[in-house]
Amino acid sequence: MKLPFLLLPLLLLACCVSKKQYLASQNRVKDLENTVAQVRNDCDKVKTQLAESQAEGRGQEIKLSAEKEKLQSLEKQVDMLKNTNENLLNRMAELSVISKTGAENIKKSLETMSEQSKYIKDLNSSIQRKDSLNMVLAMNIKRSLDNVNDKDINVEVRKGVVYISISDKMLFKSGSDDLNNSAENVLSKIAKVVNDHKDFDILVEGHTDNVPIKNSCNADNWDLSAKRATTVVRFLQAKYKVAPERMTAGGRGEFIPKASNATAEGRSANRRTEIIILPKLDEFFQLLEKQTEKKR
Repeated sequence: MKLPFLLLPLLLLACCVSKKQYLASQNRVKDLENTVAQVRNDCDKVKTQLAESQAEGRGQEIKLSAEKEKLQSLEKQVDMLKNTNENLLNRMAELSVISKTGAENIKKSLETMSEQSKYIKDLNSSIQRKDSLNMVLAMNIKRSLDNVNDKDINVEVRKGVVYISISDKMLFKSGSDDLNNSAENVLSKIAKVVNDHKDFDILVEGHTDNVPIKNSCNADNWDLSAKRATTVVRFLQAKYKVAPERMTAGGRGEFIPKASNATAEGRSANRRTEIIILPKLDEFFQLLEKQTEKKR
């Protein structure tokens, strides 16, 4: 019976040891749990850092790729510049060979341009002089014909020359190339002006309407218009000593009407004689000949 009493202290001792161990184990568990939590936290941080590193790495790869492309582009530009420099050097070499010839050609071109400029100035000066003379001539003719009916005669500067248009009834008998009594009054005044301006030539043109004509003297309107022009030229030469070499006679028939031949008024306007006072073209031809000779 003494044995149980002996075992009791042992049991109490054993219980005390187990409780200490238990508490120690709990503390160790807590420590381990804290350690695991810390490790997990560290793992999460590492994962985050790794993800950031990977993202940064991809960004760096993209940047690196862009830089590579930029480098390739710059290398191509360098190659192009090298080729351009080589071409320029070759051109410079060629230019150095032909520079003398090129300089001579440029000099000739400048001389030609200078000659052309002088030619144009001379031509413009001649044209301005001609225009001024035309205006003076037209004013003198109008002044000399101031007592003539304006409806029957018209003086104007047109196409760079002086036109005097005279109705047929002031110069000719109807359907004839014979001058009537009023013709001398008109032609004498025109003759005086043209004799005072010997630098001009005279072109006399006969015009008709489109009414057919055929008689013993005239085959058609061509014939009548040409004969009327010739009659005026002969009269100016014989009566007023206008130099024949200054005059030209021509028939235009019905083919250059001033108005419609559908009305009596239009046909009357178309039956006319035009005395066209032309500037001598010698000065223009001389300028052209000089320019042509310089180009040869």
